[in-house]
Amino acid sequence: MCKVNVLEAKTNFSKLLALLESKEEDEVIICKNNNPVATLKLIPKVDVSKRIGIAKGKLSYPDDFNEMDEEIAQMFYNSELHI
Repeated sequence: MCKVNVLEAKTNFSKLLALLESKEEDEVIICKNNNPVATLKLIPKVDVSKRIGIAKGKLSYPDDFNEMDEEIAQMFYNSELHI
């Protein structure tokens, strides 16, 4: 944890981010008139590799879900079904 004043934080923002990314610091406290005002922390990366397929088997739909419907076709096209 390191403490910096507002001017230093503005001037060295990229360097402060680099400190967090390299894990040299776990948080940076930004002070105004030596009083802590805010903290700057690294957002942990979320493992998204297991998100794909998370709902598999939890959804159901009727067997004729993808079949065209004459009534709906007429609402959209005001004509006969064109396949």
